[in-house]
Amino acid sequence: MTAAPPDASWAEPRVDADDRRLLRLLDRSLADLRGLRLAEPAHPGDVFLGAGVPWFLTLFGRDSLWAARMMLPLGTGLAAGTLRVLARRQGTRVDPATGEQPGKILHELRRHEFAPNEGLRLPPAYYGTVDATMLWVNLLHDAWRWGLPADEIEPLLPHLEAALRWLDEHADADGDGFVEYVDSTGHGLANQGWKDSGDAVRFRDGRLAAPPIVLAEVQGYAYQAAVNGADLLEAFGRPGADRWRGYADRLAERFRATFWVDGRHGPQPALALDRDKRPVDSLTSNIGHLLGTGLLSGPESAQVAALLSTEAMAGGFGLRTMSTDDAGFSALSYHCGSIWAHDTAIVLAGLARDGHRAAALRLADGLLAAAEAFDYRLPELYGGDDRATLGRPVPYPAACRPQAWSAAASVLLLQAGLGVYPDVPNGRVDLRPLAGPELGALSASNLRIAGAPVTAEVDHTGHPTLTGYPTHIPTPRTPLSLAPTRRS
Repeated sequence: MTAAPPDASWAEPRVDADDRRLLRLLDRSLADLRGLRLAEPAHPGDVFLGAGVPWFLTLFGRDSLWAARMMLPLGTGLAAGTLRVLARRQGTRVDPATGEQPGKILHELRRHEFAPNEGLRLPPAYYGTVDATMLWVNLLHDAWRWGLPADEIEPLLPHLEAALRWLDEHADADGDGFVEYVDSTGHGLANQGWKDSGDAVRFRDGRLAAPPIVLAEVQGYAYQAAVNGADLLEAFGRPGADRWRGYADRLAERFRATFWVDGRHGPQPALALDRDKRPVDSLTSNIGHLLGTGLLSGPESAQVAALLSTEAMAGGFGLRTMSTDDAGFSALSYHCGSIWAHDTAIVLAGLARDGHRAAALRLADGLLAAAEAFDYRLPELYGGDDRATLGRPVPYPAACRPQAWSAAASVLLLQAGLGVYPDVPNGRVDLRPLAGPELGALSASNLRIAGAPVTAEVDHTGHPTLTGYPTHIPTPRTPLSLAPTRRS
């Protein structure tokens, strides 16, 4: 890997906002992201984001994919480069030592073995991730919706089909219909979702869950990948769309029957299933990643929004990774009580898109307050202490700063504020802004839809306008007609 060419990999937006914290956060974040741009010497035009400084400045499947997805309002170039770089390293064989499987997307790439402690030894090319393959599919789909040209999508379609085959043939080792993971080497990552620390998956009473593990959010990613993959296959004349829509329907039924448990604040999706298929009943931020995937019904989405709005989850500077009511909670635990900027941004964007305005606004304010406290360079994570008690977030020792998906979270926050959701293939743009009376007026020019510069504005009443969009896309629909599509 090498530094990317100096040419910009995305458009530079011109933003005005009543909440000046958002302006300062965007300016600092975009400057940091320019410094995290990497490329391969043999393919200098395929730019991607290294995960973070100082520990993870390299290609990370999950991190690079999420960061590119967040950056789509500024153009599809970064997404295209990220997709191609990872497609070139897509798994082609079964190799237990590296976790490689046909169709699987890489977790991380290093020059040498990574052995930070006695128990962990990761090979230079490591595939121990349960979610990157679905996230690759979902980035390809979302880039298509934002206007990635067909001639850039078509060469990636064989990789899409390989990723879906992985979902069908390798992701469900025991055949129970859920996507799961287990480290078979004894020296790889014990947990292979985004919360990949060894103690991240805990029951409400603090006990560790035994693998294989079935994570809640991963089922949402799989559902979304199946639906999104079906849309792409159908649009480009490839077979299999009906099969993958059927897969998604069956997955949603199984999830609804298996994952919902009784919690302190009412029904909740469990964090995971353990080796014995028992629901891991702690309340965590993972369930927020289900929002916007289509896996939840309308009432289920509203219940998840209510759960994430409790003081136990939202009482800090953003969204805690674990509820303060759970025995495993610690404000400075890596994944069991701390706050991650990208996690908060993903969940608030899902809340906004699903129409849970108050819950989304609360998280947005927490994230902006944290940004102010960290001089507008959001770290990888910080403490989940109570906001009212301490008054400022506690830094986490050794957190990456800058970090790609933390910095890119600022663009996702901008998109949620403006509420711009394009669907270029179907000739429409939906507008559902979060900005307005509470967040204040917000405008941004030089965003990109289908490569064209557009300007989005939201006034103090919450009324949105979009100008400059490509002429082949009809006038954007109004917010009042835009209830998000969800399962009944």
